Amino acid sequence: MNDDLRVSDLSEEQLLARIFPHLPAGAGTLVPPGDDAAVVAAPDGRVVVTTDVLVEDRHFRRVWSSGEDVGRRVAVQNLADVAAMGARPTSLVVALAVPGDLPVAWVEGLARGLGAVCGPLGVGVVGGDLSGGPVVVVAVAAHGDLEGRVPVLRSGARVGDVVAHAGRCGRSAAGLALLDAGRAGVDPDAVAAHLRPTSPLDAGPAAALAGATAMLDVSDGMLRDAGRMARASGVQIDLDEPTTAFADDLAALAPAAAAVGADPVAWVLGGGEDHGLLATFPPDGVLPAPFRQVGTVRSGSGVLVAGREPTVAPGWDHFGG
Repeated sequence: MNDDLRVSDLSEEQLLARIFPHLPAGAGTLVPPGDDAAVVAAPDGRVVVTTDVLVEDRHFRRVWSSGEDVGRRVAVQNLADVAAMGARPTSLVVALAVPGDLPVAWVEGLARGLGAVCGPLGVGVVGGDLSGGPVVVVAVAAHGDLEGRVPVLRSGARVGDVVAHAGRCGRSAAGLALLDAGRAGVDPDAVAAHLRPTSPLDAGPAAALAGATAMLDVSDGMLRDAGRMARASGVQIDLDEPTTAFADDLAALAPAAAAVGADPVAWVLGGGEDHGLLATFPPDGVLPAPFRQVGTVRSGSGVLVAGREPTVAPGWDHFGG
């Protein structure tokens, strides 16, 4: 491979020819890329659709994110939104804008990252668009199949429900802090959690089958996303004492927090981009693995932590920071 090759050295067709071999077709793909649009099977008759965009220097930095990092990340964050509806992901379409001086190898890495996440899941990357621009912008739309299940909305939490979480909390925020501080070697796992997040995708359909009343992807922080669920449902969410409910997360975060002088509780409650699933379940139900109880739904509004107003920042806002 010529590592000096830049996007501007190739035509659009030549660049696409380097991308397509890395993209999985997907189990439900009926017409793959090559026509004006792909065709994907929708046996349920309903299609779950979501979209996200990553903008260079806003959501990622090329100084420490490879193309494969970004490909994996944008795939996971979209697939997690599908799973949070209780659906099984089926396909992605990807729109990509790149500057002409971007190495072609970075673009190929992006395609490999998409394929690495989607291929094992039977999710097809079935097309998209390619354009030039001043910075790298990756926009993805993901589709999912409910497989006969009722979609799980944010608005279904009921007073008395158990609040449960599947996944890890605070690891991505810790990784970002270490990268910012030039201390990545302190906790490579936390850095990897930021650059290449994972999500318990199978937990979404499992939660739906177990009777989850509400669910969402924790992308912008536990407090902020719990607040969204509380508003949509017209209830109050009271998270348990973090040192108990998130004891394992806090223990894992301790070395990184010590290295940068941070409060690990702030990462657990306010850190985003871990892409775990927050759900509510009837109090007499059995939580499906890997969900763990982290709180209770009460009458009222907003989010409390152990019955008190939170004392840490609520999480990421795309315009307020």
